[in-house]
Amino acid sequence: MSFRKDINGLRAIAVIAVVLYHFNYSWLTGGFAGVDVFFVISGFLMTGIIFRGIEQENFSVLKFYVARANRIVPALAVLCMTLLVFGWFYLIPMDYKELGKHVGSSIGFLSNVIYWKESGYFDAASQEKWLLHTWSLSVEWQFYIIYPLALVALRKLMSIKLLKFTILFGAIIGFVFCIIVTYKWPTPSYYLLSSRAWEMMVGGVAYLYPFKLGDIKNKIIEKLGLILIFGSYLLLSKDNLWPGYLAVFPVLGAFFIIQAKRNDSFITNNIIFQKIGAWSYSIYLWHWPLVVAIYYFSLSEIFIYIGITLSILLGFISNRYIEKIKFKNDFHYFLEYLKCKPVFMVLLVGLFGSYVFLGEGKNFIEYIYPKNATTAHLLEAKIVMPHRGIGYCFYSFTDNKQLKVDAKIGTNCILGDKNKQPQTLLFGDSFAGTYDPLFDAIFKNNHLSYNSVSTNWCAPSFTDNFTGPKDNIAYKQCQFNVKYLYDVIKNKKYKNIILSGSWSDVVLQGFLKDTEKVIYEAQKNGINVFIMPTPLAYKQNPLSKFYRQVYRGEETNIVSYISKYEHNNKFNDILFDISEKYQKVYFIKRNSLFNGNGLFDYKGINVPYSLDGDHISLLGSLFTVKTFEESPYYGLLMN
Repeated sequence: MSFRKDINGLRAIAVIAVVLYHFNYSWLTGGFAGVDVFFVISGFLMTGIIFRGIEQENFSVLKFYVARANRIVPALAVLCMTLLVFGWFYLIPMDYKELGKHVGSSIGFLSNVIYWKESGYFDAASQEKWLLHTWSLSVEWQFYIIYPLALVALRKLMSIKLLKFTILFGAIIGFVFCIIVTYKWPTPSYYLLSSRAWEMMVGGVAYLYPFKLGDIKNKIIEKLGLILIFGSYLLLSKDNLWPGYLAVFPVLGAFFIIQAKRNDSFITNNIIFQKIGAWSYSIYLWHWPLVVAIYYFSLSEIFIYIGITLSILLGFISNRYIEKIKFKNDFHYFLEYLKCKPVFMVLLVGLFGSYVFLGEGKNFIEYIYPKNATTAHLLEAKIVMPHRGIGYCFYSFTDNKQLKVDAKIGTNCILGDKNKQPQTLLFGDSFAGTYDPLFDAIFKNNHLSYNSVSTNWCAPSFTDNFTGPKDNIAYKQCQFNVKYLYDVIKNKKYKNIILSGSWSDVVLQGFLKDTEKVIYEAQKNGINVFIMPTPLAYKQNPLSKFYRQVYRGEETNIVSYISKYEHNNKFNDILFDISEKYQKVYFIKRNSLFNGNGLFDYKGINVPYSLDGDHISLLGSLFTVKTFEESPYYGLLMN
């Protein structure tokens, strides 16, 4: 197959979209669809390689794997090692540990599974994951492993003609499957091969069933493809379920451009797109860590433009000096494959990443910053989410994978003086769970107890409304929690109910009426209702900045990371206004718990209450006790 300049230009169209989207989302809100264009291109090229070998009866699966490894592994290995060395000097242990894990999963082409598993409740922001973009490489590599094996096996059972039809049929079935799973399980469908394979198979269909049209019709087909792709880039956004049925537009766009075979097209065959297309893989590899660096170190907007320029420059260097190295791929004996150099790269980088991860990121960093290490580790042990695994009540399916959905266990957890019968219920989502250390201490001091019922995304409600994804197991537990809340209010089991939730999610998702219904029914039945405020929210997780300050002595203004809307405190104000409508309903104002700047003094160090930019930590919750005891709400609750 001769070199396809149109496909090389299509690579440029794909990578430019992804780069612009990542550096500034508002520039191209649907730029993420560039990855789907890449999948189609990959499927086309791989199908061509495999089918030519099958038809000539000289296809070798092992040689195919070696060729793919020679193409993909070296540049990825260099990137991973560069980040590990960089992290040694500039990252804090918790971030370096995560980098080690992500390096191991990326070089082992399992990162898509890892990132799917990590897409949980308290997961770090995507902008803090230096190798997040490698999920797509993992999807492709998994396809490379399965696809040739499946085709070789099927060829033994059917003719070439039937094999081609099987791929066409598989692409259609895969698309239907993708639509279903994206709706039911949006997070895994985004990352996993099962919902992406059809895109690569569409590329295969483009190779197996080429259009035979004249020049005029090819121009029309190309224009249609460009309209579909650029329309996707401009009209789609991160709010759309993806991939789902909408992915058909960029996928078909890429399909049509490939079918048009217009090597002389000005759109795809201009010198700029040809160069960027040739460097596209390396540009893709290097651009995302630069995006993360801008976020991680809170660099100014000018660095966006510097980052884009560096992405292209590093892409050129990587392509010129790494990608173009000719590694041996023609081995005659099975044992000779052990000489495949990319295999050793995978092992070396994987072992280094694993060593960093297993050492919890402290392998080297403590030698660099020994003075503050003890203080930092002490803080790390306490800046965590309080949950059942460490003696509190938050029933988190993220922190403890062994938990089972259970109506009795999930709604029966007593804190405070456990010898006393509880007359108070704390109910809500994880924000309720973060207040357990506060109330546990207060109720113990007063020889009282309370029942704490909280699980992920389960805001106060009597309905099945859920602020998180309903495919998460926490949704099932929430249904038991909600029923329990309804029953205890109806039967007047408690004298007091403390409600807590992510009020921003409740309001923005339109569930406020659910919470107000709970408040109305409780006070109508003579139950005192106390509404907890949400703590300060940050536009960036302040913890990494805080730990860099502790470990490395960096000057960091943590207060500057507070979200803009927090200055109005509008979501808490909405709940306060509701409380004013009823008797025996009290909204506990934020200043009755927290210092206004979001920091408290711990052994001479200013520590943020926040755990992740939203929730307060165990330590932060304990440091609200004194402030709360001095507020008028303390007497109200205890009385």
